[in-house]
Amino acid sequence: MTKHNTGTREEWLKARLELLKAEKALTHQSDAVATQRRALPWVKIGKAYRFENERGAVELKDLFKGRSQLVVYHFMFGPDYQAGCPSCSSIADGFNGIFTHLENHDVAFSAVSRAPYAKLAAYQKRLGWTFPWASSYGGDFNFDFNVSLTEAQQAGGFEYNYQRRGHPVQQVDAPEPVKKFAADCGTDAPTYTRDLPGMSAFAIQDGALYHTYSTYARGLDALWGMYPWLDRAPLGRNEGKPWWKRHDEYGSSAA
Repeated sequence: MTKHNTGTREEWLKARLELLKAEKALTHQSDAVATQRRALPWVKIGKAYRFENERGAVELKDLFKGRSQLVVYHFMFGPDYQAGCPSCSSIADGFNGIFTHLENHDVAFSAVSRAPYAKLAAYQKRLGWTFPWASSYGGDFNFDFNVSLTEAQQAGGFEYNYQRRGHPVQQVDAPEPVKKFAADCGTDAPTYTRDLPGMSAFAIQDGALYHTYSTYARGLDALWGMYPWLDRAPLGRNEGKPWWKRHDEYGSSAA
C-alpha cells in the first residue's frame, strides 16, 4: 500500500487546480526574471581570448560562427583530469539536442574547458557527443569568468557565484561526493575543485564583444535536463547524495 496520501479523482482535481495557480504564478515570475536578466548592462570585452576546437586555433569571436549571440557552458574538465566531471557530463547529455536549434535562432553554442583539446575530443567521442567544445588551455578565460582558480586562490580566497569563498579543499577533509567525483575524473579533491561549473552569455555588436550574463551553482538547475522531469515525477528528485553517472557507466540493468 502506498505511503503517500490518496484520494478520489474529485479531490485530486481540486488540489491540482490549486497547484495550477501556483505554477502559473511561477511561470509569470520566471518571465519577469528573464526580462530582468536581459536588461543587465553589457560589459565590453577588451581581452583577446584564444581557444582550440575542431577548427584549430580560434578566438572568442570565432565561437559565434557568424551569429550575434553566444552561450557557453563552463564544463569542469581541468588539464589534470582524465575524464570530465560526471555532473557536467549529465548536463551535457542534453546539448546534442538543442545546439542545432540555437544555431538556427542566431545563438551560437559551445562548451569550454581548460583541458587540452585532444582530451576533450577523445572524451566527446567516447560519449557520442557532437556539440561544439573548445579548449581554453593555457589562457585566462576560465579564470576571468570565475570558473577556475589557481592553487593560491584556492588557499587564500576566490569569488564563485558572486560570493567570496575561502578555505582550501584538502583530500583528507573533502566531502565524500567530492572525493568520489574527483576519483571518477582520475584526480584528487583539491585538483578537481579548482574547476567549477557555470554558463555565460556573450553578444557581438558592431564588431565589439560583450559579456551579458553568467550563472553558477544552482543557477544551472534549469539547464540540467533530467531535473525538470524528476521535479514532476511522483517522488521528485528523491536524492540524499549524488546518484548519477556518465551515461555509459550505468550498465544494461539501469532502470
